[in-house]
Amino acid sequence: MGQNISPDDARLRWSGTVSKEITDEGLMPWRIPFTEKDLFAWQLVERAAMPAGVRLEFKSNTSYLEMFFDSTPERSPVDIFCDGELLATFPTANLNFLRVENLGSQNKAVQIWLPQWGELIIKKMVIENDAILAEPKGRKNTKWVTYGSSITQCRTADSPSQTWPALVARKNNLDLTCMGYGGQCHLDSMIARTIRDLPADIISLCLGINIYGASSLNQRTFQPGILGFVQILREKHIDAPIIVMSPIYSPGREENPNEVGMTLQVIRSEIENSVEVLKGLGDLNIHYVDGLDIFDKQYENLLPDNLHPNNEGYSIMASNISDSLAPYLCFE
Repeated sequence: MGQNISPDDARLRWSGTVSKEITDEGLMPWRIPFTEKDLFAWQLVERAAMPAGVRLEFKSNTSYLEMFFDSTPERSPVDIFCDGELLATFPTANLNFLRVENLGSQNKAVQIWLPQWGELIIKKMVIENDAILAEPKGRKNTKWVTYGSSITQCRTADSPSQTWPALVARKNNLDLTCMGYGGQCHLDSMIARTIRDLPADIISLCLGINIYGASSLNQRTFQPGILGFVQILREKHIDAPIIVMSPIYSPGREENPNEVGMTLQVIRSEIENSVEVLKGLGDLNIHYVDGLDIFDKQYENLLPDNLHPNNEGYSIMASNISDSLAPYLCFE
């Protein structure tokens, strides 16, 4: 008979969440303020309900762990880490329970990466009856918020710790908040306000691919949208480095205009020009990264649908994005 741990236990740390909804059923992590979800587009709300980049963390000497959650047919796995090392990956689709054994009797840091795709309501956890449970201690990592599309949410990654934001965060010891929303990166002002109100040492924005796909902004509205979005962030993140990345390579979209006459080549130019405008007005902590420096035509075979990288592709993105962020990760 183990000891039941409620998901809202104060000894548990929920990293990468914007808010947590607690109901009679359990705890559901959100990537927007769930009490304000009516202010967001419903399509975005659906993605924000998915815990991409969210980690459940604690310290314990338990030799096993059980987690109970709701069942849903489409959902990514979870990854279990002990003291920073991947211990196991467990499927969660159509399941409502997992058990991890052979954790050892030592006191260890446990980190559970939750699914990057599909909603998850955690009902309870169970650890050994006489095991200790404590909130993780130690130095606070640099807080990194990254905003983007499905290429940032990374549904097609093999597991949540294999998404490019997770790989970058783990390599650089960053405290990740992933604001990647499949199909929903349209410079929504409510997302700008949300990021503005989050703690952040560094912010990255991966813009353009959804705007191309949905023809949601044109050459009249795209650049003003970028400028306004960044200015909202600057209301509170006055000096934080903001890295603005244009779309990675995508065959069929580079030179082919969408319904409002935008190509990915035009979009990259508009993004770069926006950054130059902000720099010209005195923002010295905003920086442009060309998406083709992150993932270009040479990796076309790693785009199974000509849009989303596969697991190998996300690994390449992570390596190149780490190099791009490195100059801005030194803080006194």
